This record gives sequence, structure tokens and C-alpha cells, in this order.
Amino acid sequence: MAFDNYKYGTGLSNVGSYQVSGKPFLSGGLEVTTDGRTKIEFPAVTSWIYVSSSAAVAIGMSDLGIDGENFFTIDTANGQNTPVLQIKCTELYLSASATTTVDVIAGLTGIDIERINYISPSGSNWSGSTGIG
Repeated sequence: MAFDNYKYGTGLSNVGSYQVSGKPFLSGGLEVTTDGRTKIEFPAVTSWIYVSSSAAVAIGMSDLGIDGENFFTIDTANGQNTPVLQIKCTELYLSASATTTVDVIAGLTGIDIERINYISPSGSNWSGSTGIG
């Protein structure tokens, strides 16, 4: 019998994956323009994320979230940055009404992204549906 890593591997509820320091993920100087959105794909499930920008930027967890109402906005011109968000995700979507420079820092767990992206037969449970960005 073959070992099924997905069935027996580390999953989203593995406490130890969030208790240890995260593997650093840094992406600085990202240009978010008005003609679309910027998608950031993390190589593993995050334990936490932090976003800073040069002007107002909308942040969502899915494409549908940015298109709808399931996102939040930060504006460093008005002294705002995100706090360190203790959140499990595999990607962020950024949108701006003016060209903006964004920095993203995250702590990565050892959990494969498939644990979120293929959690149900319909795909991701971070779909942009009600309350999910």
C-alpha cells in the first residue's frame, strides 16, 4: 500500500506549523497599477502576513473578493499599514485606483498549498463568497 501524503501529511489544523517561526517570504516594490490587479502566490500556506503600500490599496484573498465587497483597504498616505495578520492563505490580490508600490512580508508554514486550494470538490474555500475575501 502506497503512503498517501495528502491524507496523512501536515494539514491546516496542525498546531506546530503555526507555533514555530515562519519561513520568510518577502516581495518588495511591487507595482500595483490601475489597469488590473496584482496577484501574489505564496509557495506554502502562510501563518501571518504584513502589507505596506505607498498609497491606498485594496487587499483581498481572491479575485472574486476584490471584484465584490470582500476586501479591505489600507492607505499609508494616511498613516495606515496592516497589522501583522495571523491568517492562513495561499494568495493575495491587490488593486489600486492610482499606481502604488506595495511591500508584502509573510511567514510561511511547512503546509502545502493544496491543503487550502483543493480542500473541497469545488476547489478553494477562499472563493470570495460572503465574508471570504
